[in-house]
Amino acid sequence: MGKPDLNTALPIRQTASIFKQPVTKVVNHPNNKVKTDLQRATEQPRQLFWEKRLKGLRSLDVTEEVLRTMELPKGLQSVGPDASDDTLLTAIASALHTSSAPITGQTSTAAEKNPAIWLNTTQPLCKAFIVTDEDIREQELKVYQARRSLEEALLADGLARAAESTRDIKSKA
Repeated sequence: MGKPDLNTALPIRQTASIFKQPVTKVVNHPNNKVKTDLQRATEQPRQLFWEKRLKGLRSLDVTEEVLRTMELPKGLQSVGPDASDDTLLTAIASALHTSSAPITGQTSTAAEKNPAIWLNTTQPLCKAFIVTDEDIREQELKVYQARRSLEEALLADGLARAAESTRDIKSKA
């Protein structure tokens, strides 16, 4: 396997330059006579269903072993063509990474029927969901357990290093 691609930028539109295609000029200069589209003034256009391009990609560790994928909560359900949990996880991670807006999912029920028309491009391809107090408590417990495991591992590592350095000192004497 080759080197992993560490680029975290979202996929961008790829168009061959040999085809004559109309170009939309988006400008924000106040002296310009072209009307400014307020939605595009704040956000650049995004490729529809860009998440599909990430299908089949897996995360690898330093030994190039495939990492275990995360399990999504039961309340998160994919919407759109060729939807899978892996793709949804990538879309949610990207949304959290690139935007400070809350993640709510596709709030329009019409998006489930025809996502190509009714898709909210600022949200990942999942049905609308609500995070409950129970979800938060479960996550807090997982974080607490992970911190305890890390604390124990660091303590064991520190003890092992101390024992090793004591052995090295005794062997030199």
